[in-house]
Parts: sequence; C-alpha cells; structure tokens
Amino acid sequence: MGRLEGKVAIITGAASGIGEADAWLFAKEGAKVVIADTNKAKGEKVADDIKKDNGEAIFVKCDVSKESDWERLIAKVIRKYGKLNILVNNAGVIVCKKLGETSLDEWNWMMDINATGVFLGTKYAIGAMKNNGELCSIINRSSIAAMIGSSTMGAYCASKGAVWALTKAAAMSCAEAGHTIRVNSVHPGEVETPMAEKEAKDLGLPLEQYLKQMAAFHPIGIGKPIDVAYLDLYLASDESHWVTGSGFVIDGGVLAGGGQT
Repeated sequence: MGRLEGKVAIITGAASGIGEADAWLFAKEGAKVVIADTNKAKGEKVADDIKKDNGEAIFVKCDVSKESDWERLIAKVIRKYGKLNILVNNAGVIVCKKLGETSLDEWNWMMDINATGVFLGTKYAIGAMKNNGELCSIINRSSIAAMIGSSTMGAYCASKGAVWALTKAAAMSCAEAGHTIRVNSVHPGEVETPMAEKEAKDLGLPLEQYLKQMAAFHPIGIGKPIDVAYLDLYLASDESHWVTGSGFVIDGGVLAGGGQT
C-alpha cells in the first residue's frame, strides 16, 4: 500500500476494462485518481465506488480525440489538485477487418482515438508535469499488435505502432529537456475486456468461442485487466525512476514463440 501516495493520476478509458482496473489499484495505492471517459454513467459509478472504498477519485468526461477536451481536463485537474504526476493513455477502440474491407471512416476513427488521443494526452501532460519538481510518468497503451501483423486488424496494428514510436520520441524529448518525466508503452496481448466482446462481434463469433480460440494462441492463457494494471502500477510509481522509452510486453507468452502457437 502507498506506492502512489501523494500522486495525481489521470487514466483515460477508465470506465471499464484495464482503465477501470488501473483506477481501483492506483486509488488503493494512495493516488488521487481522475477517471476520464466518454461514458459518463459508468465513469461516475467507478469514481463513486472508489470513494465509497475510501479512495479519492473524480470523473471528467473526455473524448481523447478532441484537443479542447484535453485542455479542459488538464485545467480542471490542476485547479483541483494543483499538479499532475501520472497519465495513463489507456482509451482505445478496435475494428477487426481486413485492410481491403476497412473504410476510411473506420481507419480515421481508430487513428483519432488510438494515436491522436495519445499524442494529445502526452503533449498536454508534459506541459502540466514539466515544472512540478516531482517524478512523473506517462504510460501509453499500445499492444502486441504493434509488433506482429494480423490479417484482420491492419488499421488497429498501425494505430498501436504509432503509439509505440511516439512513446520513444516523447521519452527522448523529455530526457533531452531535463524533465523528470518518464514515458513508456505497455503492449498487452488478449485481455478479457469489453474490447474483446467487440472483437468477437466483428469476427462473427460468440464471445466464449472467441476467447477460447485466443486462449489457445496465448501459451499461458489470456489476461485479466488486473494483470496489466499491476504493470502500469510499477511504471506509475517511483520504483521505475530509471525506466523510459521502453515498450513492456505483457501477453501470456505470445511473442516468446514469435507470435505462433
């Protein structure tokens, strides 16, 4: 307990899935948690439940693809808490289609949220963090899809590859400027989240059948949101003060076998 004591953390896409797991874990470790999501009802419930459990949390509605929403979010956090220490750029979307079947609107939707959203979050977080005199951390949600190709996730692979590359560039920029800000990416394999439900639907499979197929692809099975949250916790904490520009794979062993079973 207390690994994030005194820190202020924004987590995007925190109304469900990995983001929600992050919010609960970070709050239990002492952080003041800002739940940023487009789903007001679910986001407010997560914040309320954390407060009932003696944690500190607020909800702020935010579409990560909109610069004005980021400006408003950061301003509200600074007004309320006076600083920002942690940003988890977790919000993401997916369309499972072959490239030839992917529309430009679908491509733009994934790029707007998965890549542009991370760019905007990183940009505005650096602005808020660079002069606070404390160790800070930006954690960008990528995927193993940034590292291995998928015939049914071409646009998603591209968006997550952008996150991986942006993370490295941002880390070098912060280091060269002398900012006490680390920037790292986390690359999960398949995790049991609402996104998995969307993947199964896109592929025309019952969720149970899809998860069973994916479990066979992961040597030690698919993950739970809390599995990724614990890695995020390490990167958010001062324990990772010498870690920046790195991509952390958490995938049940998929890449250990070259992406093959």
